[in-house]
Amino acid sequence: MPAMEKPAGNFFLVGLMGAGKTTVGRALARRTDKTFYDSDHEIEARTGVRVATIFDIEGELRFRDRETSVIADLARLDNIVLATGGGAIIRPQNRACLAAHGTVIYLRATIDDLLARTLHDKNRPLLQIADPRAKLESLFQERDPLYREVADIVVDTTQQNVSLLVARLMEQLAGLPPKHRPAQGS
Repeated sequence: MPAMEKPAGNFFLVGLMGAGKTTVGRALARRTDKTFYDSDHEIEARTGVRVATIFDIEGELRFRDRETSVIADLARLDNIVLATGGGAIIRPQNRACLAAHGTVIYLRATIDDLLARTLHDKNRPLLQIADPRAKLESLFQERDPLYREVADIVVDTTQQNVSLLVARLMEQLAGLPPKHRPAQGS
């Protein structure tokens, strides 16, 4: 079997918290010889504090400002895989930036899977409430249309093996024309 050509351009992963953006993103970056970034990790590296701390001290609005800045910076790079935060798509400018600079992949999972994957994670500030299931359901209702609006590809990550999921994703990416705008002061 001939080796599959590595798809060109940037890949941006969107989806709710717990959908697998970081895990799949790292595997996809290895498979495509791209550099992996996680917007939340980049925010933490730039500020020196955890995302949960930014939420506590500055609030969600200020966190979203930081997130928009980081996404704008990273999206202009070449040959990357970027795992975005679950709420990154709330802002129209983030959706436009991602769509303009690469292929957007929506990782979608069931509420049950999302809850199981995030239940004991204390670094999910939006879920540190009495009823995290209700919050995830609400976020899904609000964000699913926005993820779909910006996505070039939608992939179901429910009960999926990461390597098989990435292999299927590589096949889908191979069928798409490259969507990439080289870094130029845009």
